[in-house]
Amino acid sequence: MRTDTMAHEGLTLGLIAAGDPARPAIVLLHGWPHSKDLYAPVVDTLATGHFVLAFDLPDIGDSRGAPPSAEKTVLADIVIGAAERAGARSPVIAGLDVGGMVAYAAARDHGERIAGAVVMNTVIPGIDPWDKILADPRIWHFAFHALPELPELLVTGHQRAYFDFFTDFLAGKKEAVTEAHRAAFAQAYERAEALKAGFDWYRALQADAKHNSRHKNIETPMLYLRGDADGRSPDDYLPALKAAGAKRLTGEVLGGSGEFAPLEVPKAFTRALAAFAKECQAG
Repeated sequence: MRTDTMAHEGLTLGLIAAGDPARPAIVLLHGWPHSKDLYAPVVDTLATGHFVLAFDLPDIGDSRGAPPSAEKTVLADIVIGAAERAGARSPVIAGLDVGGMVAYAAARDHGERIAGAVVMNTVIPGIDPWDKILADPRIWHFAFHALPELPELLVTGHQRAYFDFFTDFLAGKKEAVTEAHRAAFAQAYERAEALKAGFDWYRALQADAKHNSRHKNIETPMLYLRGDADGRSPDDYLPALKAAGAKRLTGEVLGGSGEFAPLEVPKAFTRALAAFAKECQAG
């Protein structure tokens, strides 16, 4: 496993890489408020049979430079292009939280460039139960983060405390998200540009929802993967995803996990990803 940066389309992207580029590729995408360090404990295991790339999304962590837009289809194009530049061919794109929204966009809008997509622990903007999730008072931060300027004003200098609140709320096994992980995540958003980039993902959700609400047949294999710590099930999401056009969709539960599956249940997480990638490779 090596940590590096690469130039792509005027941006600098931080990444963790492992494995032989000749092997089938898996690209790992974090969400909010994480960074590529979320996947550090599982990269080497996945690399025994794959070429693995875990990216910092644009302007987060070791990445520098704002993307043209925070819309998830734009971010998907950027990370797929960067993976291709790094030597990956037809990768499986696996994303958690906001990264899962990007993985869905990769399958929906860039399916010819990837072998499959894994959407983890997230709702897809514009697709049920999107409106129900937005109305849930426990998800108040979606609306707050979408406000202009105010989130930056209130969170700047308090990243660690603010992020710890969400870690403790979203993790099924809080002890799995160690002091080192929490410090790394806070540091990834320490710069003003990084904090803004994270909030901009939420500011783009309305545009994402409008885009995704248009039906489109999606032939790319897709796995919806979810921990069960919050009481929600993949069955709450699969019917609407199929109705939106996902033709080759399956679901799986990672028992005992919250939103930090690579840290909470690393063995189950790597098994699920490796098995799905094998299915995609087999066609």
